[in-house]
Amino acid sequence: MIPRIETLSEKRLVGTRLTMSLADYKIGELWRSFLPRRKEITHYLTTDLISVIVCNPSHFVDFKPTNEFERWAAVEVAAFDNVPPHMETFILAGGLYAVFEYKGLNTDNSIFTYILETWLPTSDYVLDNKPHFEVLGEKYKNNDPNSEEEIWIPIKAK
Repeated sequence: MIPRIETLSEKRLVGTRLTMSLADYKIGELWRSFLPRRKEITHYLTTDLISVIVCNPSHFVDFKPTNEFERWAAVEVAAFDNVPPHMETFILAGGLYAVFEYKGLNTDNSIFTYILETWLPTSDYVLDNKPHFEVLGEKYKNNDPNSEEEIWIPIKAK
């Protein structure tokens, strides 16, 4: 699987977040709290859902399933006015990203193993210390092997 390389412009997001680890993965809880309320958000730019992962700089250097990270369920907005109660704003920094078109179950983590252990070491890039994210567009179907999404991995030249 060969990614496309894109320069992302800064994005404004509104959503909710939870701290979790792979050992204590609360992704279902996060989305169950966000999805019923997403229509309260105004000024959204697309109907795409965005799942953001914010890690400590050492997260992948000394990787363990118990390493904590922050996970966001969000949508992109044009402005930060009228943020619904109990939701927050997040600015997704722009920069260089490897974008993988993924088709398959959202519970199959082998795509991330491939990206981090096979593609990245043989590429001209290293991980950049910025959030990783997935764009869940109209072809995304939760728990469906025909689901499609984009996986955005922050990179910089070696």
